[in-house]
Amino acid sequence: QVRLVESGGGLVQAGGSLRLSCAASGRTFSDYTAGWFRQAPGKEREFVARIRKSDGFTNYADSVKGRFTISRDNAKNAVYLQMSSLKPEDTAVYYCAAGFLGGLQLTGYDYWGRGTQVTVSS
Repeated sequence: QVRLVESGGGLVQAGGSLRLSCAASGRTFSDYTAGWFRQAPGKEREFVARIRKSDGFTNYADSVKGRFTISRDNAKNAVYLQMSSLKPEDTAVYYCAAGFLGGLQLTGYDYWGRGTQVTVSS
């Protein structure tokens, strides 16, 4: 089992920045690909970014490419999402996830945090 706890969400003006953190506990975090997903009101949960367990390779959704950066620190059992140039459409609950398969789909992740709210005002 892996327990994930997100932090760092909040209210920010458009154009601002936030850094989300996800603290992992339980099984060895470095065994898992880590990802960030988000869910806006009335919408399905969607992929934001992931960082592969094997080589640190990253993928991003087109909507955040160039603005968001995912990183991980296996020594600290943590994964981060640096968000810059935030837009109102980035408003959502952001979830941290970990999985053996990983990938760009929700089904590739075995463990989920409870989420942290990010609100971007215009």
